[in-house]
Amino acid sequence: MNEPQLWHDVDDYFTELLAPPDAALSDALRDSDAAGLPAINVAPNQGKLLHLLAAVQGAGRILEIGTLGGYSTIWLARALPEDGRLITFEYSEQHAEVARRNLARAGLDKITEVRVGPALEGLRELAAERPAPFDLVFIDADKVNNPRYVEWALELTRPGSLIILDNVVRGGAVTDATSQDPSVRGTREALDLFASHPRLTATAIQTVGVKGYDGFALARVLP
Repeated sequence: MNEPQLWHDVDDYFTELLAPPDAALSDALRDSDAAGLPAINVAPNQGKLLHLLAAVQGAGRILEIGTLGGYSTIWLARALPEDGRLITFEYSEQHAEVARRNLARAGLDKITEVRVGPALEGLRELAAERPAPFDLVFIDADKVNNPRYVEWALELTRPGSLIILDNVVRGGAVTDATSQDPSVRGTREALDLFASHPRLTATAIQTVGVKGYDGFALARVLP
C-alpha cells in the first residue's frame, strides 16, 4: 500500500471511530460540493480537533477568517455556550450564502455571523466596533495575507487566547527561504511573527491524511 492511501485509510478509521459525521455536517459538505465550492474544507478529524480546542479553551467568542461553506464554522460554533458568538469572514458572496444555509440547518445561525468581503477590510471594521476580545481565532484564508491576519488576531484577542493558523506546511515548501511563491512567503512571515512576537508562544505540527501532507501552527497570546 502506498503512503498517501495509508494516510487516507488511517484518517477514515479515526473519523469513523472518533468524529463520525451527522446530518448537518454531511449536508454542509454535500451542498458545498453541489454549489461548486472547492473541496478545501478541513478534514472531519481536524474539524473535531478545532471543536475540542475551542471547548478546552472555554471559548465564548470565536473569530474565523475564511468560511468557505461553513463546515469548520459548524465544528467551532458547536463548542460555544448558548450565549456565545462566532464571527466568520468570507470573501465570496456565493460561498457565504452556502455557509449561512448550512449554519441555519445546523441550528447555529443565532450565534454565528458571516461577514462578506476582503477580510482585511472586515477586520479593520470589526476592530472599530471595539468588540469584546475573542478567545480563539482560526485563520484559514488566503495565505498571502497570513501575517496581517495574525496581527489583527493579536489586536482582537486577550492574554490566554488561542490563534490557529492552518495549512502551514505547503507540501514541505515552507522550508524554502528562497521561495517566490506568495503563499509560502506569507506563511513563513506569519510563522516568523509567531516566533518573534513578545506576546506569542507557539508551535507547529506536520500532518498527513485525506488532505495530503500539511500542518497547522498554534499560538497562545501572552500577557
